[in-house]
Amino acid sequence: MADVAPILETQGLKCHFGGLKAVDGIDFRLREGEIRAIIGPNGAGKTTFVSLLSGRTPVTSGTIRFRGEDITRMPAFKRVRHGIAYTFQITNIYQKLTVAENVRIAVLGRMQRDGSADLDDRRETAEALRAVGLSDRAQEKAGELAYGHQRLVEVAMGLALRPSVLILDEPTQGLSDSEIEDFCALVREIARTATILLIEHNMDVVMQLADRITVLNRGKLLAEGTPAEIRANAEVQAAYLGTGA
Repeated sequence: MADVAPILETQGLKCHFGGLKAVDGIDFRLREGEIRAIIGPNGAGKTTFVSLLSGRTPVTSGTIRFRGEDITRMPAFKRVRHGIAYTFQITNIYQKLTVAENVRIAVLGRMQRDGSADLDDRRETAEALRAVGLSDRAQEKAGELAYGHQRLVEVAMGLALRPSVLILDEPTQGLSDSEIEDFCALVREIARTATILLIEHNMDVVMQLADRITVLNRGKLLAEGTPAEIRANAEVQAAYLGTGA
């Protein structure tokens, strides 16, 4: 698969905040259809990196390409229209609206993007809620849910956009063990129709889900490989896995 054109690619990507080099020259290639995990110690630059990919944070230098098109300066809302959806590490939902209303906003946004006025938005909303296991909470206020369930609302909103690339930032944070198992099954199902980029600290989740893993450290790419290769990598052990983080 090495010669397959990537769906998302960066070259020399940098993001500096004054003297802080949050992302410092990353070359990255995401293959279409894979589940890719990004790991690294706190402060490694993981969330900044995916914020650059989604357009939430401006690039200092370097390029980002999506399906071969340069999107480096493209605003976030246009990247969503192109098919890149990003769920935030900190929940980004409409707290005073119901769970269903939150997801329906995403559905309506996709309908506007695709010109699909003939779609049944309520049915599409119900499907997204069912996928993440929140059907029975559809009429509850989103802001009154437990943190883990608010994260699932975000995932449902991402699913409702029917993205080509779905970026998930710490999606299992706040979920119980049984909910994490259900989430892993959901990710495998999503991967049948979308490419997934996953930031996750739960190494059990990473090792069972990821086709390949990218390891960041201090804003740089430390290593890439299969779960087995990353587990055996001495540099990764020293920088991250061996710390118990």
